[in-house]
This record gives sequence, structure tokens and C-alpha cells, in this order.
Amino acid sequence: MRSSPHPSSLAAITRREMLRRCGAGFGTIGLAALLGNLTARAAPSADPLAPRPPHFPGRAKYVIQILANGGPSQMDTFDPKPMLTRYHGKQLPINLETERPTGTALGSPFSFARYGQSGLEASELFAPLAAAHADDLCVIRSMYTDTPIHENSLRMMNCGASIMARPSIGSWVTYGLGTENQNLPGFVVLVPKGMPVAGADNWQASFLPGSFQGTYIETKDRTAAELIENLRNPFLSGDEQRAQLAFAAALNRRHLAQRNDPALESRIHSFETAFRMQTAATDAFDYEREPEHIRALYGNTAQAKQMLIARRLVERGVRFVQVWHGTLQPWDSHGEIEKEHRRLAAESCQGITALLTDLKQRGLLGETLVIWGGEFGRTPTVEISQNGKIEPTAGRDHNHHGFTMWMAGGGVKGGMVHGATDDFGFKAVENRVHVHDLHATVLHLLGLDHERLTYRHSGRDFRLTDVHGRIVRELLA
Repeated sequence: MRSSPHPSSLAAITRREMLRRCGAGFGTIGLAALLGNLTARAAPSADPLAPRPPHFPGRAKYVIQILANGGPSQMDTFDPKPMLTRYHGKQLPINLETERPTGTALGSPFSFARYGQSGLEASELFAPLAAAHADDLCVIRSMYTDTPIHENSLRMMNCGASIMARPSIGSWVTYGLGTENQNLPGFVVLVPKGMPVAGADNWQASFLPGSFQGTYIETKDRTAAELIENLRNPFLSGDEQRAQLAFAAALNRRHLAQRNDPALESRIHSFETAFRMQTAATDAFDYEREPEHIRALYGNTAQAKQMLIARRLVERGVRFVQVWHGTLQPWDSHGEIEKEHRRLAAESCQGITALLTDLKQRGLLGETLVIWGGEFGRTPTVEISQNGKIEPTAGRDHNHHGFTMWMAGGGVKGGMVHGATDDFGFKAVENRVHVHDLHATVLHLLGLDHERLTYRHSGRDFRLTDVHGRIVRELLA
């Protein structure tokens, strides 16, 4: 039992103090047991983001998660379906459960070819990527998730829960491993402009300490100095800021001793990180410092710049970088899928290809796990418009029963395809991989046991995979 607060602080009574004073202190006895676990896990060291050893030696040290938010079509990217082409314009002989009314089969408008020594198949949309890195890609064609709704499926992909607010995978990874650069956030989120569907839910820390939440940064049409607002103080020198921060920290620590509040501990740490970022962040985010041939390798699109920033961040020890394609759900091609998917692939393919090439030539791909995919896939049938007609500019509906993702580097087998959907690409039928299984496998590659990486909250231990998940060992090199 901690001592009573100083009389000068009695005017600001917290809920915890109210519980201690009421009910002869019995409320505090139960609360203390919970807080003992919470605070012990929240601050394993003076710096919550200090590097920590994994449960066992992992192959990967860093993660770059590329989100094609909106749901790219598997049968138009990495899962060719000749049978679907033969049925084009006809009714499919299978029962389709779709979110909206759909009509006849819609064969892919894109051609497929084999690449690399592995003969991995990819569509013309990602031909440059496949030509350069087919033997590095580990393609999972048998992904599935719980719902065909963007918000729910994005939360599942990022947080392991479709409805409840839970910590994101980046938060879990930094909670488990910390980060290697104390002058930068451990978990960085790059979005060209605006918010994706479900917003900050996708990179929240939830009940984990706030230090593990993703740092959201808009990247489009901004210089390095503009990427992070208020990065530099226009009035105080570095020494003056250091003295001011030290004084504020002393006051905050005194306040923390009286309150024992993990959220306050996280805020104190965020002040320290913000001060140290003034130099480190301007360097890390300034892709203009790269040689001209490297910038030309990546290209000049918003996605290309994000990929280059992601490489610069992991190169500097940032543990988890999440890269979003754009605002809301750009890959959500309900109409004009040939035009829209071609445009989206053109925006992103060069940057993704360059990222893998650049990581590989720097010796970083072996310890950096790169993940690409959306929150679900799309239907093999054409979506029917609101007037009940099938338009010539046809698109596809959401499909959570089967979709494709790929991984590269970080200890996965390259040049392989895992699992399969049915003959038309609708449902995962062979070696199915749920999102929980993907999460368990990613954590395993980082040296983390998904069943042991837990946090006590509301009376029970939570984990990223909840009570589910298995390691897909066939994917491991």
C-alpha cells in the first residue's frame, strides 16, 4: 500500500484514491493485484521501448507491412484461374455467398506468366516485381478471414479482432521486442494523405501502454521538415529545450510517484522521444539525401517515396513500419476493375520492387520481413449495379472466403506458393490460412511465441491471436 498523497494534492483526487478511501480499502486490494501485473509488464525497464530479447532466436528483426487497403483481386494478381476465364459471362456452378448481388463469371482481363527459377505465376500488373523477385516471394493463396466488411476485416488484419478495440500487431511486436533506435518511434505508420477505413484503430495500442502505439505520418507532397509537425522549436535552442524537458520530467516523475499511472509514464516517455527525434527524424525521413540512382530506382509516386522512407527507417532500427496505399480503400474496385487495378499497380509496383531490391543489396532482406496484401479479396463474379444491370465497366465485390497475400525475406521460403482456392478463386480450400495463423507465423519469425506474448487486462491475459492461431511452418525457410 503506497503512502497517502501530500495535502497539496488532495484537491485532485483520482478514481484510485476514491476507491482507497471508500469501502475500508477493499476496492484497492483487488485493484492493486491487477495494477501490479499491469505496471510490471508496462515498464520492464526505464525505457519501455528498450530492446528486449525474443523468446527464442528469430530470423527477422524488422517488419515492413504494405497494405493494399480496399482488397486487391486475387485472380487478377497472383492466383490465375483458367477455369474462370472459360466460364466468363456464364453462371458459375458453385454457391456464392457475397455481400452484394453478383452476376456471371468475370474472367481476368490480365495475362499471367511464370517467372524465376521457381516458375511462380503472376499477372502483368506485377510483372516487374515477379521478374525481379519471383524467387524471393512466398505467396499464400489460401488466406481467409471472418467478414467482408472493410472496417472489421482491417481490424482483424491489423489487430487480430474484428470488432473490439485491441492492440495492433505493430504495438504487440514493439511491446515484445522494443526497438533498436531510441531516437525514433518503434512503430511508424506511413499514409500518403488522410485516414484509411477504421482510422487509428489500425495502429492503436489499446490497453497496452501508449508508448507502443503507431506514430502516424502523412507523406504526400511534404518535405522532411514538414512530415512531423512541431518537430523543431522555433524559439528555444537544443540546450534550452533539454533544460526545460528535464524540469518538466522532474515534475512529472513526482506526479507519477503519487498517481502510479501507466498512461502518465507513457506520456513522459513520449516527451523524451519527441525531443530526441528532432535530429534523427529529419534525417530518417529525408529521402532527398539518397543518391539519384536510388531515388530513380524507387520512382516518383507517393507509394515509391513511402517505400524508400520505410527502408531508411528499418535501416535505422525502427522495428515495425506500416505502409498504406492511400486514403480510405483505394483497392476497392467495385467498378472498372481493369482500369482501376492497372492504375493502382502502376502506382505501387515499382516502389515495392525497388524496396526488395534495395533491402537485398544492402543485406537487410534476410532480417526484414516484408508483407503485402489487403484485408480480403474479391469475387470471381461481376458485381451487379444498383439498377440491376451488369455494366461493361465491370468490377468485383468483397470476398473474405479466399484471397492472396505474399511475404518476402525475414526467414520465409522464397519462390513458393502455399495453399489454393477453388477452381474459380472464390474460397480457400487447400492448406487454409486464417489471419490468426498469419499473425502467429509473423511473431514466430521474429522469435516471439504468440501464446506467451500476453498482457493482463480486465482480469485475463490477452494476446494478438486471442485463443486462436497456429504457426504455418510450411512457410518457414
